[in-house]
Amino acid sequence: MKSILTFITALLCIGTLKAENGYDLWLRKQPANPVNVTASKHSTVLDMAKKELTENWQGKAGATIKLLVKTDKEIKDDGFKINAGTIQANTDLGVLYGTFELLRRVQTGAPTDNVLSNPSYQRRVLNHWDNLNGSMEHGFGGNSLFWHRGKDSLTVTDAERKRWRDYARINASIGINGSVIDNVNASPMVLSTPYLGKVKEIAAATRPYGVRIYLAVNFASPIKVGGLKTADPLDPEVIKWWHAKAKEIYTLIPDFGGFLVKANSEGQPGPQDYKRTHVDGANLLADAVKPYGGIVMWRAFVYASNDADRAKQAVTEFMPFDGQFRDNVIIQVKNGPVDFQPREPFSPLFGMMKKTSIMPEFQITQEYLGQAIHLVFLSSMWEECLKSDTYQEGKGSTVGKVTDGSLLPQKYTAIAGVANTGLDSNWCGHPFAAANWYAFGRLAWNNTLTSDEIANEWITQTFSPINTDQSLSSSGTDWHNAFLLPVKKMMLQSREAAVNYMMPLGLHHMFSASEHYGPGPWYAPPRVRADWTPPYYHKADAKGIGFDRTSTGSDAVSQYKEPLRSVFSDVTKTPEIYLLWFHHLPWDYKMKSGRTLWEALCYKYQEGVNQVRDFQKIWASAKPYVDNQRFLDVQTRLMRQTRDAQIWKDGVLQYFQTFNNLPFPPDMEQPMTTLKYIQATPPINIK
Repeated sequence: MKSILTFITALLCIGTLKAENGYDLWLRKQPANPVNVTASKHSTVLDMAKKELTENWQGKAGATIKLLVKTDKEIKDDGFKINAGTIQANTDLGVLYGTFELLRRVQTGAPTDNVLSNPSYQRRVLNHWDNLNGSMEHGFGGNSLFWHRGKDSLTVTDAERKRWRDYARINASIGINGSVIDNVNASPMVLSTPYLGKVKEIAAATRPYGVRIYLAVNFASPIKVGGLKTADPLDPEVIKWWHAKAKEIYTLIPDFGGFLVKANSEGQPGPQDYKRTHVDGANLLADAVKPYGGIVMWRAFVYASNDADRAKQAVTEFMPFDGQFRDNVIIQVKNGPVDFQPREPFSPLFGMMKKTSIMPEFQITQEYLGQAIHLVFLSSMWEECLKSDTYQEGKGSTVGKVTDGSLLPQKYTAIAGVANTGLDSNWCGHPFAAANWYAFGRLAWNNTLTSDEIANEWITQTFSPINTDQSLSSSGTDWHNAFLLPVKKMMLQSREAAVNYMMPLGLHHMFSASEHYGPGPWYAPPRVRADWTPPYYHKADAKGIGFDRTSTGSDAVSQYKEPLRSVFSDVTKTPEIYLLWFHHLPWDYKMKSGRTLWEALCYKYQEGVNQVRDFQKIWASAKPYVDNQRFLDVQTRLMRQTRDAQIWKDGVLQYFQTFNNLPFPPDMEQPMTTLKYIQATPPINIK
């Protein structure tokens, strides 16, 4: 009876929940308690820290907080200490980061004394795949924050400046201190003088919050912008041009972060066009920015069109040059060896290059994970990668430790996330996609955090009740048990659910080619290079399915350190989550559960569909605790996600049946849509 009354009370409270468009994300404005804030000195950054505290303090009324900039050997870089009402750091920015941490801890109920927090990585950078015409490559939160089309495309309005400041503040609240503001498939024009004028404006807006601006550059810029006949990295005129361009940039933007480069990959120009090496290209740019403290992030996402296993090519391309790169070059490596798939083993390049700085690259935008429609919390994917043991320096050599300077010397440490932010009112499209922006920042600051901790923080800050008349939610216990716990459970299960309904047991790259949305395991036009087609990866035939990467196949397992090499080589020891990544197996292969491989695949796809249906139920039960605007937005997307999960199951399994002619398990839900219909309809349009 009590639960029924509670539910009725909740329904009555719905009207008091103020509509929210999500613009404030996890920094929602709440009534502040009075607080006394003192600072050891005055500066723009410390004044902002004081403002954050006075406007957002939720702790004890009348408390006194001291902001102290004082050198402490325990504090590294922009880290901080919080103790006895004092936020101490070696830098002004450290105090600002400590301010946001204290506010977060008060709101989430975490301890606020004896806190020492140092960043795992020095440079914590967002990569925006924004084009100069205002569009975004695989961006699902609206058009570009930084660029727009038209004759006035380089003018800057007050509204833009405000948006950039708000963007920088949001980043500072989670410790992000860098932003690459243009696409890795870079337009040379971004280095032209008119565009650099706008870059200067953007940098001025983000600078007070400690967000440095970086640019992705096109390797052929000396030709396209400079009018030279070549971009050969060893040509004296080319070298002179890059040095002059660096000087021009740093004259405009003294704290410019450096360059991001995608070279000789997917048609982008690079040093190999001139029979030069990645070392030649990277060092050319590194020398140009080094006098100013700049870095070069050189992407390892390079693969040639040949018969070699694409998963092996990053190691093949870069290992021969270990130790030859300048110390301000960082090789940017995707979490997995292929391409931001729903699940991949970690890239073997992590920890392998012992004399070269390496940085992880994660994808916050959901290019391959349902875009702005599916609810998929990516923190568990990144946590899985960061905590994977490479064994490169012995047991315990996790990806996190071999990239953050703990085990291997690096002059600079960094981590990058492909951003999911745009001009949508809620920044990221899906209200829950903001959790991925938040999670990236938190893991970039502390790569040992758990997804449970991060989800708990984000939910509390994003959805906890604000209005004092929300008596039901404000009681705390009801909101915690009826909203926070089930919604957190949904978030923590969501990535695994996506793997289940898309490509379980180690399958990968089975997407529709045009949008990377929805299934397309059958896509294989004769004129498209093989490694851009799903059959290259799933290898389904009458006998079985999976990519043989053992010594009898591509031998990609040899790139991993023992004992992983032996584990991945032995089908009985390979974790089932990677089974078909490393092995081509018969359809009737017996799994540990006793089921055949075919049965196991069927049940995994069904499990994924069922999980998303459960998400709908969880969210429906959360209605009393969410404003109607955000509730309906998420509910509508979950309905579409459920339908999409069904299409994935029906399409992929019926396609595999064309090879194996096997029936579905009798207790499994039968297809609701024919393979012919799914193949004939673009996935984004399937209703």
